[in-house]
Amino acid sequence: MNDTTQHIPTEGAQGDISAYARQGFGTPLPLKPPFGLLIIDFVNGFADPAVFGGGNIPEAIAQTRELLAHARAQGWPVAHSRIVFSDDDADSNVFCLKVPGMLTLKEDSPASAIVPELAPAAGEYVVRKSTPSAFFGTMLAPWLAQRGVQTLLVAGCVTSGCVRASVVDAMQSGFRPLVVEDCCGDRALGPHQANLFDMAQKYAAVMPMADAIAQTRALTP
Repeated sequence: MNDTTQHIPTEGAQGDISAYARQGFGTPLPLKPPFGLLIIDFVNGFADPAVFGGGNIPEAIAQTRELLAHARAQGWPVAHSRIVFSDDDADSNVFCLKVPGMLTLKEDSPASAIVPELAPAAGEYVVRKSTPSAFFGTMLAPWLAQRGVQTLLVAGCVTSGCVRASVVDAMQSGFRPLVVEDCCGDRALGPHQANLFDMAQKYAAVMPMADAIAQTRALTP
């Protein structure tokens, strides 16, 4: 399946998008083993519409259960991320100026805990971060590189924020991002769809879980 066409918005709603193809954007990204999986910020606070959630995030969490089970069965390196600020707010940053509620996400805060259905297993890396990207200022890139990962499957929330930031940094770190679209969620569907389209044009392969599993399985010796 072409990994760039299914997210093209209608011209009536978004204007003329013909420049993307004319200028060479949206070239399919070849996948290459070994594979790894990154699950971004599927924590209780983002699962709850009363805190930071909403939109299609619950459906994406439910779908990611199957993706995580597949990754574990295949023996892929698996990493999870969660936003964690210090108890005394000493690491408060510009992110918190824009979204002050982020400072409620502490190490022992229930809202910062990974949802039970995706709880990390022994040997899976949990990235604690205080900015959108799971790569910025963390040891994620060397952890993946040490395990030989070439193509990094990405699930999580929100598509327009921490997912996008992590995908851009994954690409800049030399990994091939594969965004699993139905395993990503956002509190509003407009930003979700727009960012899937943009990532498919510039930074990543983007496809549903069924295709991602089929294509990675076909490439696995």
